[in-house]
Amino acid sequence: MASINRDRPLETGYTPPENRFLDVEHVVGEITRETTDHIQRYTVGKILVLAFLAGAFITFGALFSVLLSTGVKTVGLKLLLQGFGFSTGFFMVILSHAVLFTETNVVLPASYLNCTRSDVAIGALKFWLLAIVGNAAGAFAVGALLTFTQTFTAEIIENFGSVMDKKMSYMIGGTAAHWFQIVISGLFGNWMVGMAAVFALMGRTIIGKYIPIFLLVTLFVAGNLQHSPANMGYFSLAMPLEVGPGWGSAILWNLIPAAIGNVLGGTLLVALPFYYTLNAEKGEAAKQ
Repeated sequence: MASINRDRPLETGYTPPENRFLDVEHVVGEITRETTDHIQRYTVGKILVLAFLAGAFITFGALFSVLLSTGVKTVGLKLLLQGFGFSTGFFMVILSHAVLFTETNVVLPASYLNCTRSDVAIGALKFWLLAIVGNAAGAFAVGALLTFTQTFTAEIIENFGSVMDKKMSYMIGGTAAHWFQIVISGLFGNWMVGMAAVFALMGRTIIGKYIPIFLLVTLFVAGNLQHSPANMGYFSLAMPLEVGPGWGSAILWNLIPAAIGNVLGGTLLVALPFYYTLNAEKGEAAKQ
């Protein structure tokens, strides 16, 4: 085996290997380019289909998290398995370029800040609203069909019930302060999900995208931080099993305040800080 002469200078014309990830300074510019392209190229029908798929994938992640954690008594291990299971759904969203409301809470504000064209700005707002509608439709449809086709054991149904108890724990107090707590929890929940989306964008390999998704999604699941599309998935599975709180209570005491917090978290804690501190590229694609 030939030895390496470490005293020999590098050959002229040597080019160091490219980074296997996108530098964080270029994240805002990358987000702007992709989002502007989607807004201009995707029709209403295409956005709704992609949003429907995202709601469906998230519901599969919710199902997987409950199935994996059923029967596990050690708290830490149970939370880890719930996070791992749910991260599968979010990973499917990222790889398929499906449109998820809480991910959109990051990419659209970042793109909105970067653009000067009014048609792109208006398109971003339409994109946002269509994402909410499509996510809800996908979650409700897939949740209802899954519970219709599957026979769950009593232990699995009980685990669904324990998840519902955590999601609806704020309703026990029943005051405006408790409702506001859900908003704050949703703010932090979308902070974690938004950072998972940003770090996944930075990754240039499948593993490089999945690791941050797994870590940050597991963190928000384990911490019971509220995530409106995720909760849509859990509720759509639990309601037909008769362990859910009822849609009125779920919407009022979880989905609406969580969604408000998700919007604030994606905008104030992810999009704005990155735009202000790390925006090396000014979104020229949106300004042309």
